[in-house]
Formats: sequence, structure tokens, C-alpha cells
Amino acid sequence: MSDRSTLWLLGDQLNPTLDALDEVDEVLLIEAHGFADRRPYHAHKLTLVFAAMRHFRDDLRDRGHDVTYLEAASFGDGLDAFLAGRGGTEAADPDLRVMRPASHGAGERLRALAGERGASLTLIDNELFWTTPDDWREWADPPRGDEPLLGEDGAAARRYRQEGWYRHVRRETGVLMDGDEPVGGEWNFDDRNRETPPVDWSPPSPPRYEPDDLTRETHAWVRDRFDTWGDDGLEEFAWPVTRAEALDALDDFVRDRLPSFGRYQDAMVTGEPFLSHSLLSPAINLGLLGPREPVLAVEAAYADRGVEPGAYDPGRGDATTLDAFGGSDASESDADGERAPGDALAPVPLNAAEGFVRQVLGWREFVRHVYREAMPRLAGANRLDQQRELPPAYWDGDTEMTCLSEAVGHVREFGYAHHIERLMVLSNFALLYGADPAELNEWFHLGFVDAYHWVTTPNVVAMGSFGTDVLSSKPYAASGNYVNRMSDHCASCPYAVSRTTGEGACPLNALYWDFLREHEETLRGTGRMGLAYSHVDDKDDAEWTAIRERAEDVREQARDGAL
Repeated sequence: MSDRSTLWLLGDQLNPTLDALDEVDEVLLIEAHGFADRRPYHAHKLTLVFAAMRHFRDDLRDRGHDVTYLEAASFGDGLDAFLAGRGGTEAADPDLRVMRPASHGAGERLRALAGERGASLTLIDNELFWTTPDDWREWADPPRGDEPLLGEDGAAARRYRQEGWYRHVRRETGVLMDGDEPVGGEWNFDDRNRETPPVDWSPPSPPRYEPDDLTRETHAWVRDRFDTWGDDGLEEFAWPVTRAEALDALDDFVRDRLPSFGRYQDAMVTGEPFLSHSLLSPAINLGLLGPREPVLAVEAAYADRGVEPGAYDPGRGDATTLDAFGGSDASESDADGERAPGDALAPVPLNAAEGFVRQVLGWREFVRHVYREAMPRLAGANRLDQQRELPPAYWDGDTEMTCLSEAVGHVREFGYAHHIERLMVLSNFALLYGADPAELNEWFHLGFVDAYHWVTTPNVVAMGSFGTDVLSSKPYAASGNYVNRMSDHCASCPYAVSRTTGEGACPLNALYWDFLREHEETLRGTGRMGLAYSHVDDKDDAEWTAIRERAEDVREQARDGAL
């Protein structure tokens, strides 16, 4: 065994502040291309991943690290090249380490690849999550045994709920805590985060990061090398590809968009793909930001500029600074970290800070652990036995349904849609339509710049498709009424949200009732479905006949690309 140690970092572990970097002599990065040959990924996703890896390589070298960077068809080919380059040297059998990958079985597969080549590989803790498997086991006491968590039908032997986990990690980390109690006296201010913005309100503009020469070179190579999906131009590509850009994106969110994030976080507005969302998930999931950094930045902003839940209304033009609330003279920092005089920042309501913390510290960590526990059966879970192929509108965006056209259009253009579009439009329509959860999961994985198997699978298969009840007590199924309440889409849609049956009726309405009727045996006694099924019971045979006819017509039109 050589005395020379090597840290092999993967393409979603691109953080130069890792403790593991201080404990090794060199860094290995393998840019494997085979995965992108097999399926048509979004061009922006491939550009982001490969450009971020190449920038990270250069950043590490600038920081004094010895970096070996290899391009190969597969990790196996990359390992062959890496080990061959050490033949006959004192480093012929390197001490090779890798942070345990988040995707199921990936660590064991990498260790097997190394073993097949006569090398050893040690899996070390993944620093890019705040909580550890041991933390989870402590909370989930008693820990699960050796039996699979999910049955073959997707039913869970044990169910986990995010709210309990979220309170546990708040207590353990001290984030937004006042001693043993949550700041503000409540754990969750979600009821304050369900408003739609006034028609004359415009969200703060998100930052744009002009692609540099390396990113442009990478993008040109992606277009030439791979068959891709979605917008393949660079005009709408504005994602951070470096650590410095990711930190700037975090600063921008905390400074300008966090104040209005909470109140409008569940809203959908035609022509506004980003609203006040942080847009930080691609940087976090690549590792450019550590998991603590955005949470602690938001907590610090609340400590500095905080007001009571709902106290700040971003849609009201006469109240835009702390001065309007008698608060501190918080002001924007200049390039040297000093306050710019007279340039006060908007306040941060507690519902905005708590809502963001819940997304990252609560939900992101939660689904990672549920994924670990529920795989491999989670990937194929299909409790409702839904088998239809995704309709072509998911690929071409060609539909007159404004809500679906907007959401798919955002994915095609940016490789992104915010969480309500993901859950309550893209997943909801697929659920009501009867799409195969695995196919929907793959579509998310191919199309979203922040998508990785560990995060899409619990969100799409479990939550969005109700392929299993492991993390939610009911399906997130909704009629057009939800979209109308949370958006302005229905006002411009040719389909009438007020109608359920007949030509021109909102497709979601008939699909919703038909879905409840079709899966009544499974869903009637589930969780919070009692109210929905009381309305099912109110409908007579004639109404059900009309609903079934309309639902079948909608599915046929969707399948034919004519919806």
C-alpha cells in the first residue's frame, strides 16, 4: 500500500471546503460520459454538471491541490487510466477514498470497480448533508430491522412523517430556536405562505451569471457530443458553475428575494418562472454550497432583519424597508463587507425564514434518509398500479392547458420549475392521468438541473405519484380549484375551471373525480381523504357517467397530443 492518499470526488461533491480534502495528498475527478449517452438529458443539465466539474478542477488547482482530471466513457475506464498512470511508481496501489455517494448502491459499485482492478477504496462520510444515518437512527427509534421497508405493492411497513423529523433536527441543531422552543412559538408557519401576489407586483430579478469561455466551450461540446432535450441555447442558462458564483447567488437571495419568498412561495404566476424562490438547489445538490451555509445565512438574516410572521407585505408599495417597521438600520454590504449607508434592506418575516429552513434542513435531509431506508423497492413502487406512458405534452409542451404548458415550458427553457409546479401541476396531472411513477421519475431526472436519483425518487415516486405511503398519508391529488386558488393561470386558460364535464371543462376536474373513484378501495380509508370521499358519495350515477366520459376523452386527447 502506498503512503500517497487520493480523494476521489464525484460530480455532485464539488466543494473546496471539505474536511476530507485536508487529509489527502491528491484529488481524483473522473468526468464520465456514458450516462449522458444513454438518455436525452436537458442540455442545460449536462452543461451545468460538466462545466461545474471543470471549474472545480481549476479552482482546486488554484488552491494548491494536486488534481488528476480524467475524461472517460465510464468510471471503470477512468479508474483504468488513473491506475495505469501509477504503474511502476510508489503510488501504484493508492489509498483511494470517496465520500459515500447519495444514490443507492453507488458506493458499493465504486468499491467493486476498484476491487476488480486490484485497488482498495474506502467509503467515508458524505459531508454534503447536515445529518447522518446515525442521526436518523436516533430519531427513528426503534431502528428498522432487516426486513424491506416497502412491500412489493409499495405499502410501507413503517411510515415516516417529515414534521416529526423537522422538529427533531431543529432541536438538535438549534436553528431558529429560543432555548427549547421554536422562535416565534410555532414550528411551522406554512399557513402564512399560501398567498398569490397582486397583479401589479413584480418579483426581484434573480442574478444571472454570464457563461465564461470554459462554460461556453463545455456547452458547445455538449451540443455536439450528446442528444439532448429542452432548450440547448445559452441565452437562458444562468446557473452558478463555480463556488464564488454560488456564494453570490446565496447572498442575492438572502438580500433581495427572501423577504417575499415566504408569502408567495406556493404561488404560480403566468410568465414568472422564478418568483422569489432561492434557485439554490442546483448549487446545493452539486456541492458548490454546503448544506449548512444557506440555512445559517437565512437564520442570520432573520436575526438581523427579522419581523413577525406576515408583518411584511412585499406587494404593498409603501412598505419596502426596515424603516417602515421601526427596525434596525440593516443595509446592503459593499464589496468589502461594510454596510452601504442609506441603503436599507427589506425585512425578513419569520414565515419566510422558517419556510426556507423547512425546505432545506427539514425536507431535503428527510427525503435523503427515507430514500436510504426505502431503496431499492422505492424506485419501482407503484401502489396504485398506474401504467400509462407520459403524454407527449411533457416532452414538447404542446397543450392548451395553461398550468401544464407553463410548467413544462419552464422545464424545457430553464431545466427548472419551482416546487409547487413540480408537485401540484407536473406530478398532479401525471397522477390523475395514470402515468407510471417510474417513467415520471425518469422525466424529472432527465429534465431538471437539480435532479439526482436520491432526491427525485422520494419526491416523485412517493410524494407526487403516491407509489408508496412511506412519507405521506394521502396522495397529493387536486382538481382545477387548487390551481385557480394558487395561480392566475385559469384566467387565461381556454378550459373552464368552473366546469367538470363536457367539452371545454378543465381537464383536471374530471380526472380528479375519476381518479378518486378508480382507486377508492385503496384511498377511501387513507389519511385525510374523508372529506374528498364525502363529496364522492354525493354524486349520482348520471354525474359519474359524465365524469367518466370526460376523463376518458381527456386521457385520449392527452395521449394523442391534442389536449
